[in-house]
Amino acid sequence: MIFSQFLDRGSLRNFEIISLLFLAGSSVVLIALQEKPLGWMLFAVGLTSLYFARENFAKHLFLIYLSLGLLGLTQITTDISYIHMTTMAMTLGLAVLIPYIVSKYLYKDAVVQFRFHHGRKWYRKEFVYIGVTAILAYFIIPFYLSNTAAYLNWVVDPGVSNIIRLFIGTNALGIWDELFFISVVLGILRVYLPFAWANLLQAILFTSFLYELGFTGWGFIMIFIFALIQGYIFKSTDSLFYVITIHLTLDFILFLALIHAYHPAWIPIFII
Repeated sequence: MIFSQFLDRGSLRNFEIISLLFLAGSSVVLIALQEKPLGWMLFAVGLTSLYFARENFAKHLFLIYLSLGLLGLTQITTDISYIHMTTMAMTLGLAVLIPYIVSKYLYKDAVVQFRFHHGRKWYRKEFVYIGVTAILAYFIIPFYLSNTAAYLNWVVDPGVSNIIRLFIGTNALGIWDELFFISVVLGILRVYLPFAWANLLQAILFTSFLYELGFTGWGFIMIFIFALIQGYIFKSTDSLFYVITIHLTLDFILFLALIHAYHPAWIPIFII
């Protein structure tokens, strides 16, 4: 099969390729598009295909499917009420913790790891990249929110408590994104796939989640590109702390841009 020749790192079998395709498809349909019946059907087919895959592949891909199932059951919104934030935090936390615990203590292979530091100081170019990221975010994010009216997917009510919860929510999700999509999803996929394919697949899952979260319109394009870049940066730095720093830089701009979109006079720092 030609497709397997492109994918394979050691000769993926047909059912293993099927499980990967349905993993990507179910994430788009179930999470991004919220077409639950069709999404769960694709999910079930992909999960069933693992029965015919090799043992190691099946047991590791099962962990991603399990987490994807948790996301499918979660109401993924930008609601910052105490109840929703708590409920969503618990579910998303399980999506990260379960694969880590199973990998480390049940499978005893430590495929899922959280490599926060690469054991060296950041290079100057890495500091520069963070600065460039902030500058690009300053121009792109406010324009995107205004152009698509995507800012309406968030609620920015006056009050210290509301602003604090908005700040916590945006930044906590940014940290979770990297823990899950880089450490769990990419960490597992790169064991069985060439990095480019593994990164492409994690970017699809990453984009599906953030599209449903609120980055609608053409936001999926910039999210997909960002997810791909984050994967390559992690590969080159081996530092989860660094990719989280990049993500939080964007999230801080997003936080300010959301406030500006609702209350322009509060933070008159954007030109859009």
